[in-house]
Amino acid sequence: MLDRAGAGDTAAFKNLYDATSAKLFGVILRILNERGEAEDVLQEVYTTVWRKAAEFDAARASPITWMATIARNRAIDRLRARGSRPTTALDAAADVPDTSLPADQLIDASDDARRLHAALDTLDARHAAAIRSTYFEGLTYEALAVREGVPVGTLKSWVRRGLLRMQGAMA
Repeated sequence: MLDRAGAGDTAAFKNLYDATSAKLFGVILRILNERGEAEDVLQEVYTTVWRKAAEFDAARASPITWMATIARNRAIDRLRARGSRPTTALDAAADVPDTSLPADQLIDASDDARRLHAALDTLDARHAAAIRSTYFEGLTYEALAVREGVPVGTLKSWVRRGLLRMQGAMA
């Protein structure tokens, strides 16, 4: 098809486009991340393919590799031409909410987490595992009791006693 397109056969070029456009569009879109811009570059690629099809050398590459290289290079050229200009106004950055905690609260949370895990480490392994499963994994008492093979009341006692010991350790 590429050879016939190089000779000016428009039907062969249409078939070539139908057979390869999805792949080339994917290559371009992956680089540019903007659908409209990728469509523009795809059109440029096929214009180049139409003009240079007669120059294609099958000894150097397969037709799809040759066209994918053209597509990749055109997409990179477009990316470079775009430069480092922001895609949205810089003033819009002020409207983006900062949902992170202030530094002092992050430090406090980190210290609390360290103390919590240290207190958990002082417990009997089964009690600590029950507390971790119920509070960190979100398991219900019933599900955990089935998993541990103990009655629900026993499991609740483990958690209650463990929490009381942890409270004392953290005080």
